[in-house]
Amino acid sequence: MSKVIVVTSGKGGVGKTTTSASVATGLAQKGYKVAVIDFDVGLRNLDLILGVERRVVYDFVNVVQGEANLKQALIRDKRVENLYILAASQTRDKEALTKEGVGQVIEDLKADGFDFIVCDSPAGIEKGAQLALYYADEALIVTNPEVSSVRDSDRILGILQAKSKRAETGQEPIVEHLVLTRYNPERVETGEMLSVEDIVEDVLQIPLLGVVPESEDVLNASNAGTPVIMLEGSDASEAYKDIVDRFLGEEKPHRFLQAEKKGLFKKLFGK
Repeated sequence: MSKVIVVTSGKGGVGKTTTSASVATGLAQKGYKVAVIDFDVGLRNLDLILGVERRVVYDFVNVVQGEANLKQALIRDKRVENLYILAASQTRDKEALTKEGVGQVIEDLKADGFDFIVCDSPAGIEKGAQLALYYADEALIVTNPEVSSVRDSDRILGILQAKSKRAETGQEPIVEHLVLTRYNPERVETGEMLSVEDIVEDVLQIPLLGVVPESEDVLNASNAGTPVIMLEGSDASEAYKDIVDRFLGEEKPHRFLQAEKKGLFKKLFGK
């Protein structure tokens, strides 16, 4: 049975598209047939992170508006079998997307045998973001360990619980998961960042799916058109692999929560 996953947050720049690309890639690497859709009409970054920007001919809006069919617009990833990308339009307005049109695309993807449909939401709470979450079965709420990001994510939780199709039709609520990105335990210890406990237990109160450490590898991978989950030897890659495993039901201990203990040599020479 197909499952629709929305990757969302209230604040921009927290790592939603990075998370969408890595989670979709990780699920496809596990053998599932996965489509990832960019809902950020007018901006479009998912195709860049996945390295398919030169292969975009038709986009999400073209399909919704009946200007192309789904098979024409879906881009098959060359590195990961079973991964397909539906890019956003750079030249259209978010109003070009309709609830009915988005619903039809999702139904067509389900009919084509996709196991997971990952919806990469734009920032904020306006139409594009609401359409991205409307048909969701599960949600990954991406948050940075800072007050404004956590507050905005709390607001998104309210929208998930009130404005999704599941909420409107009285079905079981969307299953919510927290993905905490750009986490730096040393800065948490100095009080510059909120701790996992502050965020999970005191504010959002949803299950923690995983913590992605602050890392230059995320930017480097994005610039190279590669999902960071494919960057072997990177802590960020390992974090996203753990996230995918936990999403699929595997029990794994959380990593990257504690600051590295410095020995005397490091304390003396700052290394």
